[in-house]
Amino acid sequence: MNETTVCVVGNVATQPVYRESPTGPTARFRLAVTARYLDREKNVWTDGHTNFFTVWARRSLATNVAASVAVGDPLVVQGRLKVRTEQREGQGWLSADLDAAAIGHDLSRGTSAFRRSSRPETQAGVTAQPEPNWETEPASRMPEETEPRERAEQPHPDPVGVT
Repeated sequence: MNETTVCVVGNVATQPVYRESPTGPTARFRLAVTARYLDREKNVWTDGHTNFFTVWARRSLATNVAASVAVGDPLVVQGRLKVRTEQREGQGWLSADLDAAAIGHDLSRGTSAFRRSSRPETQAGVTAQPEPNWETEPASRMPEETEPRERAEQPHPDPVGVT
């Protein structure tokens, strides 16, 4: 698809609104993004224009936003930009929405403690496969005096998930 993907850095302006719907959970909040520039005459940093985006999160991202995001938090949001125009009471309105793919705290302005969200329980009758062992033995651990015939007779584990 030919969509505009952007990454914006700003502060949460409104409390996230979380809703459960038949298609899955959603959360939305407003993000304030203010450009800053150095005023060379006064030698001070000055705030420029502030843009406001409505950020939409869906499914597990929405659940994590509801548990992790509060007004004033500095965030980095990456997602698809959607600009909409509409008429209200004879006036033209323009809104900028971000359909978020990823949201995180801006660690250049503070610290954060990550907590992995719990996974949903597996369905009845479906067994989870164990995590494969991806580590290989270093070459230095292979016995050098082993004859090639003896190495070939040693059992080799079947690869897991290789097609």
